[in-house]
Amino acid sequence: MPIALWSRQRALDGIARTIERASDIMILVTGATGTVGRALIDHLRTAGERVRATTRHPATAQLPTDVEVVRADLSDRSEVAAAMRGVDRVFLLSTGPAIPEHDAVVAAAAADASVARLVKLSSGRTGDDTATDPIPTWHRAGEHAVRASGVPWTIVRPLGFMSNALHWAGTIRDHGAVYAPYGQGRIAVIDPRDIAAVAQVALTTDGHDGQVYTVSGPQALSPAEQTAVLGEVIGRRLGFVEVEPEQARRAIIDHGVPADMADAIMALRATALEAFTSVVHDTVERVTGVPPRTFRAWAVEHAAQFRSAAA
Repeated sequence: MPIALWSRQRALDGIARTIERASDIMILVTGATGTVGRALIDHLRTAGERVRATTRHPATAQLPTDVEVVRADLSDRSEVAAAMRGVDRVFLLSTGPAIPEHDAVVAAAAADASVARLVKLSSGRTGDDTATDPIPTWHRAGEHAVRASGVPWTIVRPLGFMSNALHWAGTIRDHGAVYAPYGQGRIAVIDPRDIAAVAQVALTTDGHDGQVYTVSGPQALSPAEQTAVLGEVIGRRLGFVEVEPEQARRAIIDHGVPADMADAIMALRATALEAFTSVVHDTVERVTGVPPRTFRAWAVEHAAQFRSAAA
């Protein structure tokens, strides 16, 4: 081969190796089968990223075939360490009373694996210094473990999920009504896909290390206002009935939720009466360049789940 062509081929081979190295970046997504984790996987795949997902039940995960699915209980250090091999970036999503333990295990494994970036999904209430109820307290401990790990981190704190309205689908279909406590409370709820979009940017672009992003939707809404929007979208007049907190707590327990977790959920719901959760933040548009979706837009996309079979 002539020298000039040989040199050019070597240069092309070098470029190819550089591209190959870039594509070797692996992003680990925990909580992969939840609303935010699943949306994040979709965002990452669309962007051409390689994704590994952890779940305790790989056989029923129903994730895309190009996603590497591995079993990992976040309380099991050896399983988490194995899932972390070859990983460059981590999305950390844990839930319930074990949040402090799980976050500490994942953060330590990320440090041992020399992970370049970790994004933790926290709670918007963690940023409220007066919040001493369980969920923000658990997340504060998790955030502390992430910060102490030495891994470059970003924390994403949503105020409330639009998808929580799906809990009303049954009574809307069967009774044409929503039954919920704290009817006057307002939360600037956000579409889980917008939370995932912020996480994707933090995972895949520079400039987000050490940032805490409180994220919200574009409008603070009460349960009654959300009910009215849902009724307009599905073309059915819906009622809103405010129930006593103890009645709502009992309904949660009757659905199989442990009492301590039901208490934590009710404490979080009560914070809707405070001003903190009604503040609208511009974070989604500032980070992603795209405005957050409205609750009406979310409701239109999920309308079928609120309509009765006869509708």
